[in-house]
Amino acid sequence: MSILKPKLFIATLIFVFSAAQLVFSAEPQALKCEYLLRPIGVDNPHPRLSWQMSDGRDGAMQKAYRIVVGTDSVQLINKAGIIWDSGKKSSTIALVTYDGATLKPFTKYYWQLELWDKDSKPLKKSISSFETGMMGMQNWRGTWISDRNDINIMPAPYFRKVFKPAKVIKSARAYVAAAGLYELYLNGKKVGNHRLDPMYTRFDRRNLYVTYDVTTDLRQGDNAVGVLLGNGWYNHQSLAVWNFDKAPWRARPTFCLDLRITYTDGTVETVKTGADWKTSLSPIISNSIYTAEQYDARLEQKGWNTINFDDSKWREVTLRATPSKNIVSQLMHPIRNAEEISVKKLRKFADTSYVFDLGRNIAGVSRLKVKGEKGTVIRLRHAERLYPDGHTDLSNIDVYHRPKDKSDPFQTDIFILGGDGEEEFMPLFNYKGFQYVEVTSSSPISLNEKSLVGFFMHSDVPAVGKISSSNELIDKLWWATNNSYLSNLYGFPTDCPQREKNGWTGDGHFAIETGLYNFDGITVYEKWMADHRDEQQPNGVLPDIIPTGGWGYGTANGTDWTSTIAIIPWNIYMFYGDSKLLSDNYQSIKSYVNYVEGTSKGYLTTFGRGDWVPVKSTSDLEYTSSVYFYVDADILAKAAKLFGNQNDYLQYSALAAKIRNAINEKFFDSKTGIYGKGVQTELSMALQWNIVPEASRQLVANNLAARVKADGMHINVGVLGAKAVLNALSDNGHSDVAYKLASQDTYPGWGWWIKNGATTLHENWDMQATRDISDNHMMFGEIGGWFFKGIGGIKVDEKQPGFKNILLTPHFVEGLDHFEASHEGPYGLILSSWKRAPKGIKYNVIVPANSTASVQIPVTTDAEVFLDGKKVANNLNIKSGKYLFEIRYLKN
Repeated sequence: MSILKPKLFIATLIFVFSAAQLVFSAEPQALKCEYLLRPIGVDNPHPRLSWQMSDGRDGAMQKAYRIVVGTDSVQLINKAGIIWDSGKKSSTIALVTYDGATLKPFTKYYWQLELWDKDSKPLKKSISSFETGMMGMQNWRGTWISDRNDINIMPAPYFRKVFKPAKVIKSARAYVAAAGLYELYLNGKKVGNHRLDPMYTRFDRRNLYVTYDVTTDLRQGDNAVGVLLGNGWYNHQSLAVWNFDKAPWRARPTFCLDLRITYTDGTVETVKTGADWKTSLSPIISNSIYTAEQYDARLEQKGWNTINFDDSKWREVTLRATPSKNIVSQLMHPIRNAEEISVKKLRKFADTSYVFDLGRNIAGVSRLKVKGEKGTVIRLRHAERLYPDGHTDLSNIDVYHRPKDKSDPFQTDIFILGGDGEEEFMPLFNYKGFQYVEVTSSSPISLNEKSLVGFFMHSDVPAVGKISSSNELIDKLWWATNNSYLSNLYGFPTDCPQREKNGWTGDGHFAIETGLYNFDGITVYEKWMADHRDEQQPNGVLPDIIPTGGWGYGTANGTDWTSTIAIIPWNIYMFYGDSKLLSDNYQSIKSYVNYVEGTSKGYLTTFGRGDWVPVKSTSDLEYTSSVYFYVDADILAKAAKLFGNQNDYLQYSALAAKIRNAINEKFFDSKTGIYGKGVQTELSMALQWNIVPEASRQLVANNLAARVKADGMHINVGVLGAKAVLNALSDNGHSDVAYKLASQDTYPGWGWWIKNGATTLHENWDMQATRDISDNHMMFGEIGGWFFKGIGGIKVDEKQPGFKNILLTPHFVEGLDHFEASHEGPYGLILSSWKRAPKGIKYNVIVPANSTASVQIPVTTDAEVFLDGKKVANNLNIKSGKYLFEIRYLKN
């Protein structure tokens, strides 16, 4: 599903609400299973079912629900063939775990949802479906196969088989598991539009399989199935400082396929991988997920994946052991070519040298269409920067590449022409971070602006958030933040899409709220937390890049980074109201906290990296790491209470209190209200993470505001401070200072990047720095979530998570004439929009059906709040509906 354009997205949602209100229609909508629409390949024996209630009437709410599940949609209507009936439940919840008879593998289930509205009247029933997958290792029929080559052979292998369905086909599913990457073909055509399947995992501990509906891809008579295998992270042939070439799982790529065909008479046949398949090397003569891809069109075997191809010269396959004993469904939003980007500018240096400019920094691939002589070697060099002479400059991103020779150039695809008319090249098993593509050739070629396009490629998570304001810089900054977030979402969050592509844990949790306010990312985070559990040592230690081939278990992989294990599950619970991930991670969080406690001294720890890439100021490592130690213990205590683990709750709430007290005793001067040296990071972290004693909170906040002003109203933090400083200010009476800091367009600051043409976030505040200079990084990305919280005022309520009750605390900051934030939460669209009027401010609110909101409007003694023309308190609770508040100034 492609992401809707932001303006169209919001307009569509508002239209839905408006239309519903006009005709007073109400019905269930957005029925999902495991957070996906009508998914296939579900392995969870107790899948989660969720929905929204479309009802535009004021005070709309769900009085009760009933779910009925069966294997026939018609029978559901007739109340037959039911395997689970929840019964009518008097409840306003909209997330239910299936609790019926044991689900069978390879079975399509229909679920009917009935809701009763605020007047206890039943709404129109809705039906959706989900389909189970393997439901266990024992149900695979195929054997893992590979070609007969070792890890040093460069070309990617082809595999094929011809088969003939015995009867009339009713339906067909392909289940593909791989160690490496693959492309699946049936009768000459690629199946589906996914890219880079399957997602990267710790291959020797967990492998993912993908399910495809291939019913329409098959035909009666002979069929050909083809598979092309890429290295991915499994067989990392490129050399870099991260030592992926030394990963313990490393081997020649391998895969297993079950093509399960159901006939109209109800019988089933499975076409599977085994010794009867054949293999050959492909024209992809080199492929590296880290560097690039090389393709020799002279080696093409036309029709290799069709029935009439002569494979007599192909070799037999080799049978392989299963890479791990844990093969599970990849039930998540896939990576796709989500957006096609045209060239904005082309510079021709010669008939053999061109530089294409996409006008923005992206992650993904380029596609070239070209004619030329057979054997012409074309190089496509992808870069974020240009040298002064206009040629591409890789010096900011190739610093960790350690090539053994010149055969594996960084971010440089190589395409050798076959000489057969117009040819097209787009890499299949690689992605890059770039804005510019320099095309050079060994013989003259003729190119124009339409010869090349870029594809913005990422996990195709649906957009759920939007902001707009009267400040163009703010809007561009929000857009750039989302560009960086998506550029670093490839089945797991990464730091940058070019230099490393690593799942740095710190970057992941610094940006978690930005991600969740803007995108429906739960499927990606649940997968990544499973990676965490795979990588965790028995003693609780985690590496600071996940997944990893072994790098990252050093001395600095401490609490400030690897607190992902607790912070991300807690935020998923806050945003979705779903405690499953928190439950899945509970023992891992406990093990981690126990390890840190065991190595700490006096409840303080130096286990961490510290405030990475600061402007100037430095913060005490023991202080910053101990703050995150507190955060982890506090989350663990709250999770223990949620799950009824009373002993754990008492133990870890006491531990959290001891850590907090130890931090305050050593680093806090209660008389002056200063933490540590009093720099922005130290003051803001204490406020952000609730370290400050309540009686001193305002004093510390005032000191922070004074510190920012003393720093020239500019940022003076690293990654830990960037996460905390804006929230600490806006949550504690200094929203105007926070806004000025966020919108500052001179160095250093986020706006300085935008003013200088950035379309993504950078790794360093200093755009002229000599190290840490990726131009597409996510570690300073908290600001994208702060817009929703600190100006729009849309916040989660910890007592009623998942936006069941919404906290609305807008800030009418100086310097903005209007600001609008919207978020599609689990219950529907939330809108918080304010605009200055001649004598006050108009504040528009939408609270979705089945939710409530606690509104706190900031007013001074010279202003009053009105709703529907009636004076109201500035602090009130409201039900679902649309509201227009007016803040009227008593004096002009």
